[in-house]
Amino acid sequence: MMDKDIYGTVLKDCYNGKKDIALLLHNHYGEAEDYPIEMFFRDESEMPDAETIALNLCKGKVLDLGAGTGNHALALQNKGFDVTAIDISEGACEIMRTRGVKNVVCAYVFNYKEQKFDTLLLMMNGIGFVGYIDDLKIFLNFAKTILNPSGQILFDSSDVSYLYEDLDRSADPYYGETDYQYEYNGVKGEWFAWLYIDEYEMKKVALECGWELQVVYQNLNDNYLGRLTML
Repeated sequence: MMDKDIYGTVLKDCYNGKKDIALLLHNHYGEAEDYPIEMFFRDESEMPDAETIALNLCKGKVLDLGAGTGNHALALQNKGFDVTAIDISEGACEIMRTRGVKNVVCAYVFNYKEQKFDTLLLMMNGIGFVGYIDDLKIFLNFAKTILNPSGQILFDSSDVSYLYEDLDRSADPYYGETDYQYEYNGVKGEWFAWLYIDEYEMKKVALECGWELQVVYQNLNDNYLGRLTML
């Protein structure tokens, strides 16, 4: 049995008060891990530094990509921003509307070209949705079509080299290209690709696509907040 929106199903159960929710995240490099459900529902005071800094760096019209339950969209909305929240999960979008996010779009971002923005916000390693390095290049070129000339991309990501022993950083495929699968109540979702990109590889890819990377913040866990602007 396969649930095409297992992510949305979990979010709705959590939002509706179901207790003892266990969401497993299968991967290709080790044992399945418990996904921390509490990450789905937080206010600004509970967010890590990278996220609160990113919220403070937002400007103009904001597109919150992979908005999930709308944590960041709501925080920006409360600050007076014109923010649009986009997510491919129908369950997530349903919750965002219920929570009070004013502008919610349920779509794949590459299919959304209705307006231009000043900030693209991708938190909780949201930029990882591209899956692979080659797809990141496609996204960075696409982003130019929905950003105003002085616009920016704010994202956080991590160097996951610690997961691998005797890592050859120059080997293909890139070690941050990962595959995951959700499992909830014995039901598994489809496998999906996710990218964790270290700052040095991101800088190289960004320059190739006409962007400049500024690392705004970095913590001791190899997680960093990046700001991309067009060259």
